[in-house]
Amino acid sequence: MSSDALLQQILALPAEERMRLLEQIWDSLAANESDVPVPDWHIAELDRRLADPAEQATLTWDQVKEGLNRKR
Repeated sequence: MSSDALLQQILALPAEERMRLLEQIWDSLAANESDVPVPDWHIAELDRRLADPAEQATLTWDQVKEGLNRKR
């Protein structure tokens, strides 16, 4: 069966079944993380962000709560 034919069958399923199928697919990917390709640009971006965590904007829990309260 071609990918297009399989996709059409999947899209014909009710939303609840498609969601269940999606969860099963994600679970299968998570079970074999080493099989999932990671683009070089993802690795480079993670390395850049981890190189100096002080450069990243961080908030304390109190600051987060205060910001949420102001939005109310």
